[in-house]
Amino acid sequence: MQRSDKAWWRLQRRVLPQHTDHAGVMWHGAYLAWLEEARVEALAQAGLAYSALSARGLELPVVGLRIDYRQALLHGDGVEIRSQVLPRRGVKLPWHSQFMGPDGAVAAEASVDLVLVDLSGGPSQRRLLRRLPQDLEQALAILRSGPSEAAVQP
Repeated sequence: MQRSDKAWWRLQRRVLPQHTDHAGVMWHGAYLAWLEEARVEALAQAGLAYSALSARGLELPVVGLRIDYRQALLHGDGVEIRSQVLPRRGVKLPWHSQFMGPDGAVAAEASVDLVLVDLSGGPSQRRLLRRLPQDLEQALAILRSGPSEAAVQP
């Protein structure tokens, strides 16, 4: 599901040697780190630091992931990661992301499903939360409406 251009949150990165395999092609596992970084940065731009959630014992683990690779990203390429929050599906918080190559084409596309868990009671007391705290709900609403609606911090 794609939305209007304003709903995309953007993160600029460059493919460095540590992101590549022996042939200089971006390694598939490097995409995961950028997906997480894009989500954490988008939440921060929407006014919610992920560290603030973690400090309260709340985490957003990945429970579903799909990446479709369309063209190779190479050592030295500039990449724009575009991410958007989609409407909730039950307890799942779905995100959609695109990795835009230096030619402006979609090099890869990813779907990530997160859930909210409360770990504040320790490992034996962890529980899935169906109701989101107000600050997370507000941040997700801002993210769904797009960057133009956010109070972006420098």
